[in-house]
Amino acid sequence: MRYDLDDLRLFLHIVTEGSITAGARRMHLSLPSASARVRSLEHHAGVTLLERGRRGVRPTPAGTTLARHAREVLDRTARLESAVAGYSRPPTAPLTLLSGGSAMHRLVPEALVSFLRAHPDVDVRLRECRTPETVRLLADGEGDLGVVVDDEARDCGLPLEPLGDDSLVVAGQKDGILAGRTSLTYSEVAEHPLVGLDPGSSLRRWIDRHLGPHAPAVRHRTSVASLHTLIALTAAGVGLAVVPRHALDPDLPLDVCELREPWARRTHLLARGVGGSARPEAVESLAEHLRRAAARGTR
Repeated sequence: MRYDLDDLRLFLHIVTEGSITAGARRMHLSLPSASARVRSLEHHAGVTLLERGRRGVRPTPAGTTLARHAREVLDRTARLESAVAGYSRPPTAPLTLLSGGSAMHRLVPEALVSFLRAHPDVDVRLRECRTPETVRLLADGEGDLGVVVDDEARDCGLPLEPLGDDSLVVAGQKDGILAGRTSLTYSEVAEHPLVGLDPGSSLRRWIDRHLGPHAPAVRHRTSVASLHTLIALTAAGVGLAVVPRHALDPDLPLDVCELREPWARRTHLLARGVGGSARPEAVESLAEHLRRAAARGTR
């Protein structure tokens, strides 16, 4: 069997979004056109690929298999095109990706690994910035894409799309202080020794800004540069930590409970720079790799 690459892209978008309408929008197609393409795919495959319901669609076992192989086919096609194009195109300026420290822990590295493997002729300049600086740089045309936090990016005038949950939780050593607890306020957290990120890190500054001038006094056992080190110290029992839920490995010996503060509910957004890029197809591909990495992080 032969499958049209655009049909495979459409099918992947539909599976990712859980909606034919949303998948059609991602491909800039009308709903009738997208529905017809899905029916053609199912006729071509000889099986039902999507289960339709009132809340959207989900892949059947056959659809899940098709989606997995479609990703492999499209990634291989992208690598092939990039490898050949590298001989015919002169070197170009790298793409610029801006991100806060939270997304730098797992989301951005996973997206970069898959993107750079698929695009050997495209380089990426990565820079850690707080959301306000990221928004400014993107608005000034000094960046292509940015991973930003929703409450600081609203009404910024840039194209935005939801990327994934970035809510903060409280983590502690397994069977330690948090055993049996389901949620705490920050004031309750501050009653215990903490480990935190360096004061200059984007996430630490974001937390401090929301705590304000009347924040409870906190004893930090130590401050470190990376979430990876912070989580390792927490698992070892050095102190509690306020971290993004998506950064926690479920296999680590940790107790985790909700942080009962309005500002703890956060969402990552994908923001786009203005003024266009010399390689819009590469920017869109990097955006898609970020979406996939974010989707993997929610499973």
